[in-house]
Amino acid sequence: MVFEYFSKNGELLPIAEAVVPLSNIEYAYGFGAYETIRAVRGKPRDVEDHLARLMESCRIIGIEHSFTIDGIKADIAALVEKNAIDVCNLKLLLVGGPTLDKATLSILCLNPIFPDKKLYRDGCDVITYEYERMFPHAKSLNMLGSYLAYKKAKEAGAYDALLVNRAGFITEGTRTNFFCIQGKTIYSPPEDEILLGVTRDRVLACAKENGFTVEAMDIRPEDVASYDSAFVTSTSSKIMPIRAIGHVPLKDISTELRTLMDLYEQMSR
Repeated sequence: MVFEYFSKNGELLPIAEAVVPLSNIEYAYGFGAYETIRAVRGKPRDVEDHLARLMESCRIIGIEHSFTIDGIKADIAALVEKNAIDVCNLKLLLVGGPTLDKATLSILCLNPIFPDKKLYRDGCDVITYEYERMFPHAKSLNMLGSYLAYKKAKEAGAYDALLVNRAGFITEGTRTNFFCIQGKTIYSPPEDEILLGVTRDRVLACAKENGFTVEAMDIRPEDVASYDSAFVTSTSSKIMPIRAIGHVPLKDISTELRTLMDLYEQMSR
């Protein structure tokens, strides 16, 4: 679908005007934060959580701006109505400036990418990549390391790259959160080292409501094969099981993980 309009600081403009001047040093240096919100049947999902995280990202990296959650929600609603949206991804880019009044908020509508259904049946392949994000809790535009890791994953025919910190532990994917599962216990890397994904929070809430327990644990890539299963989560993929890490195959997707996938699918309809 072609979307004809975007929103810039609350003003609806033709998509042809969605440009960034080459002289914008803040954008060039990644001094900005972003969010991706899925809209289904014209309704943005988990919008309050996404916008709260956008505000927190700006606070962490020091972006001063005058945008409010209520104001952004109104801008999103106006854009959705103007583009007559059924299903799309809403990309929010809040770029800082030298002063508070120079910050800009652009909201774009993008066609969503749906993973191949066979990946949910068989699991996906991932690789590992040594990289640590500077501000783990900020969803910033400083994405070079993640971009290079994801590029390596695509070159290898993999779904994503799992980032490995200097201590040798997996933290997260380039655009996903990572977990292992043993029985009905879900293991997550420590929260102070990862982006606190909105879908991650929803999945863990669903799990706890259905008798699963959750523990924080440092996990090395070479230890993942000892767990019953492993998976990643994101807005686009929901719960995506992992089949192999590099050349190391994992066990078949466990019954407990299949159950969690079904439970979350029912909850998110």
